[in-house]
Amino acid sequence: MSKKHDQTTTPFHRTVDHPTMNVERIVALTRTYSLINPAAIQRQIQALISQLFTLATSKAAPGTQPPTNKRARLREATNTPTRAC
Repeated sequence: MSKKHDQTTTPFHRTVDHPTMNVERIVALTRTYSLINPAAIQRQIQALISQLFTLATSKAAPGTQPPTNKRARLREATNTPTRAC
């Protein structure tokens, strides 16, 4: 027993081969598809990730106050002051 599978195609080719597509749309899609450069897009994404990482990990600007934590520290609220007898 052997399995038969359809020929693999990209979403672009499945769209172009669809019976409802007219010639004008196919030409427009082909023109747009030919302008796509996956390597350049990947480089742009990596550059943006790098910028985002730099912004996220950079130190705060001088003169800004660090955020104040208004929550009690661990067991701070349950500690009672000790009295000297």
